Amino acid sequence: MSNLPVMAPATLAAPSDPQPDPLDGVQRLPAQWVFAYGSLIWHPDFEYVERHLVRIHGYHRAFCISSTRYRGTPEAPGVVLGLDRGGSCHGVVYRFRPGDERQVVEALYQREMPNHVYTPRLLPVRLPDGRNVEAITFVARRDHPSYLRLSADEILRRLSSCRGGRGHNREYAINTWHALREWGIEDAGLGVIARALEKAGPCA
Repeated sequence: MSNLPVMAPATLAAPSDPQPDPLDGVQRLPAQWVFAYGSLIWHPDFEYVERHLVRIHGYHRAFCISSTRYRGTPEAPGVVLGLDRGGSCHGVVYRFRPGDERQVVEALYQREMPNHVYTPRLLPVRLPDGRNVEAITFVARRDHPSYLRLSADEILRRLSSCRGGRGHNREYAINTWHALREWGIEDAGLGVIARALEKAGPCA
């Protein structure tokens, strides 16, 4: 996988929700990089000038976050990935286009933090060329009501049946698995789930 600088076209849409901003007063961490471990890999939604395959330590990728907005509803909650404590995680780090940092960080907070289920953190990342940078990422809050510890069967049930504002939950899991494999990342647990979802076919 090439680590040459690239530019991805994207649109940073202004929030259209007329309701009060739930992030009003929340201080944003200054950042030039973001670590992607799930949907940000295949749908970053911002322009970038570099991206690299990296590994962070102290956290692992897990289906541990209830989704009642993007991949589920309050009546039928879906489940999405979070960075949970322990282990390590391969993913992709993106560098924002210079001058866009504040706007992109704001958009990331709007996307990831509407119910404050994550804690934003700057984590150390070593790039393939030896540079050391800090990347913002969103770590699952175990004290939040939306944090989950589900059985494999319940994870698969939710992924198979739920959908939200951004589509079917199964598509989220399958797209993430394929995106990881394109980068040479093998996530055995996610692979088992994604293969089962593909075998079962699309939702009715």
